[in-house]
This record gives sequence, C-alpha cells and structure tokens, in this order.
Amino acid sequence: MIKRLLLVVGCALSMVLIPTASAQSTPKSATEHVAVKVDAKIFDGYVGRYQIAPNFLVSITREGDHLYAQATGQERFELFAESAKEYFAKVALIQVSFKTDDHGKATEFVLHQGGQDITCKRLEPKTAASLSPHFAEIDSMVAADFAKRPVGSVTVGVVSGKQLIWTKSYGDADMENRTPADQDTVYRIGSITKMFTALMLEQLVEAGKVHLSDPAEKYFPEIKTVQDRFPGAPPVTLVQLATHTAGLGMEPDDLDTYLKGPVSTWEKTLIAALPHTHYKFEPGTRFSYSNIGFAILGAALARAAGEPYVEYVPQHIFEPLGMTHSALEPNPEMLPHLSKGYEVGPSGVDAKTPQREHAGRGYKVPNGAIYTTVGDLARFASFLMGEGPESVLKAASLERFLTQSAVQADFNLSSGYGLGFGVIRRDNYIAFGHSGGVAGYTAMLQINRQAGVGVIVLANGPANTGSLALRSLDILSK
Repeated sequence: MIKRLLLVVGCALSMVLIPTASAQSTPKSATEHVAVKVDAKIFDGYVGRYQIAPNFLVSITREGDHLYAQATGQERFELFAESAKEYFAKVALIQVSFKTDDHGKATEFVLHQGGQDITCKRLEPKTAASLSPHFAEIDSMVAADFAKRPVGSVTVGVVSGKQLIWTKSYGDADMENRTPADQDTVYRIGSITKMFTALMLEQLVEAGKVHLSDPAEKYFPEIKTVQDRFPGAPPVTLVQLATHTAGLGMEPDDLDTYLKGPVSTWEKTLIAALPHTHYKFEPGTRFSYSNIGFAILGAALARAAGEPYVEYVPQHIFEPLGMTHSALEPNPEMLPHLSKGYEVGPSGVDAKTPQREHAGRGYKVPNGAIYTTVGDLARFASFLMGEGPESVLKAASLERFLTQSAVQADFNLSSGYGLGFGVIRRDNYIAFGHSGGVAGYTAMLQINRQAGVGVIVLANGPANTGSLALRSLDILSK
C-alpha cells in the first residue's frame, strides 16, 4: 500500500512540476543502496517542511535515530542514510539529497524519483518581524467591524511559533461596569473544545489505550440506548464520532431539558439524553455535525483513560501546555477576569441567559465547555503548529493525525472536517481550526500551518469572529 501511494506522489510531481535543468538521474533500487550509520544529531538540521507544489508539502521528522519523510496526504516512510546528506527509501525508488547552510541546517533537498531531480525548498515560518507590518491593517479592519455592533468586546491575537506576537481588545468585558477587555479577559470558546477532546483521543491512541476504529460501545455501552439504529449497521467507532460521521442527530429531542446541570454531573445528563437521541444516517456514510456525538466521544474516552473527563483535560492538556488561565467551569482565579456574555435579539441585548449558563450547560462539556484567554489559546495554537511540547503528543503523531486523518469534504473541495478540526481552502493556503459559540460568546481559531501563523478571535457579543479570523489570516498569509 505504501509503495503504491508513493508512486502516486511521483505521478503528481510529474504533472505539476517541471523538472529542473540539472542532469536527470535514474535512482538505484533499494537493494543497490548501502545504509550507513550517521550521527542522528545531523537530522535536527533537516527536520522541517519543504514545498513541492502549492499546498503539497513534504514534512521531515526525526524519532530518535530514525529520519522520516511524509508527503501531504500520504503515509510517512523512513529515510536511510548513505552519507550525511544522501538518503534513500526502501518502499519505493526514491533518493533525497539535502543541501545545508554553514550551520548544518537544510535550506532545501533534491528529490530524485522517476528520472526527475526536483528541488524542494524549505519553508520557513513567518516571523514577528515579517508579520508586524500587517497588524495595522488587521487593527483597522477589526475596529471598523466592531464599530458596526459595539456590544461586548472582541479580542484578537496573532500567533507565530511559540509566541503570541500581537493582541488587541475592543470594547468592554463588562458593559454595565465599563470594564474594558484586555489580553487577560476570559471568554467561553464553545465548540473549539472539540479540538481538545480530539487531542485526548490522539493521546490515548498514542498511549495504546484505544484504537481509532474501536467501537464506542466498548467503553461506553450506554450509546446502545440511542434510537433508530439502522438494522445491520456496525457499531459506531471513535473515529466516526470524532469526524462527525457516526450518523447521529445534532442534539437530543427536547434539548432544553439536557442543557441544565453543573459540569460535575454532565455524564449523567448525557446518559439521560441518549434515549431521546436518534440516528439520522447510517454510520460512516456521510458527514453530519453532532454535538451529542462529541459528548459521547468524551465519555467513552474518559472510561478508556480511567479518569473523569473534567480531570483528564486539565491534567494532560492544560497543565503541560501552560494554559494556567483555562478551565471547564469558572473558578475563583478567573472570576475577576471573566467577561459578561451578551446576546442581541429582536427584544434587545440579553445578558441574563449567558449569565445563567455559567452554572452549567448540562451534557455539553466535551463539545463546548472551555473557558480561556487569548494567551492560553495561543499556547494551544502553537502546539498545533508543531511547537510541542512532546509530553502532550509526539510531533510525529500530531503530524500523522492532522495530515492522514480522513477529511470529509464538500463536493467543491472548498471545506471539510477532519479529526476534530475543520479545514477551509483559501486562495493560496489551507486554513484549519474550529469555530465556537455559546450563549453570549463566539470564538474562532484559524491556522495557516504551512506559514506557521495562527489567528484567534474571541468575543462576548455578536461579533462575526469567523469572518474576522479568516480575513486576518488572509492578510498575514500574503
């Protein structure tokens, strides 16, 4: 299977790239190569992303004494050293020659395959210095948009590498007390929480505690009480829940009944809601966004981990990422900075409904409970861009889950959904991330991983966070 996929890559290269003017060579077969031992520290200079064609990259990663390559949408494969700079693959007729600077850092590599020598330039993430000229344009755009509906506040952040390199807030975290929002303001991020639940799944897969293809009922048999199961259909799997392909309805019947109750009893509320939940489609046959599906996923993962979800996420994700101002429900430390949510409807501004929901939203925990700040969410964005730490998830595992998980795309291939994340095709890059919304709050995280830059937009009012985030990312990706 791997060999066939790699040959497909070779065909793609011949279609989209013109061979370089250098003399073409015919790669040796794997049996003609002799692998030699080299200092694995050399590999650190090769690790990175290299561009073959627009939106078609090769990632070079290291695991201990092993070097790996992985093309967009393909399986990764190991590279074996013939010398410090010359490598070959055993799964196909592929050779790679690295070119480095004086410090041993690769500036490009030449891919020898199918009689072609193709130069693949290293992609360097955008830096704060290169991005800073765009901040004024983003500032002006967000200020103008907020002025149209100046309710609550908006906080914007730009992330590059491991840093939140720019942030600015507009409006008030508390309109009644005229408390201006700032980078310490705490917001609700709604369904962006699903990205954290997906990360929990990935961690448990890496630890060998679950498989993506495991039936959810193996860990959470209560899922059997969901109504209208298709006759003969196999059990719903964890990966189907994580990709919204389980065929479940979006919410249970009589939703308001199950939107009450504290975070501490969310699983009991979920179990009570399951007999009032229905299958809409046969599992695995189509994308159908399901909030209750992600709640079921969180419950199943908690059982597999042997830890309650509300303890697992803070301990295994928030803490190692340094997200010290994040939680699944308000705590005394964040209360002084907690923004007040505002909904705008036909009867005016409503602050009471968002306020009530701080007491709990029933079963909606793994799919929408997180409170955080722009600085904390920036740490999560950095992690998603491959900045570690590996104590959360190994870089190679993260790369595999992001680039190899099946993405359910629309017919035009303009947008889709992967393993707990959405993707959107822009003019010159692919944005990935997630939106979120609960009563009185909206949020958006969007990342151009190829450029190493992300945008966060948080609001406690009616701001169009999705549009602002994508327009800002477009500006930064020029």
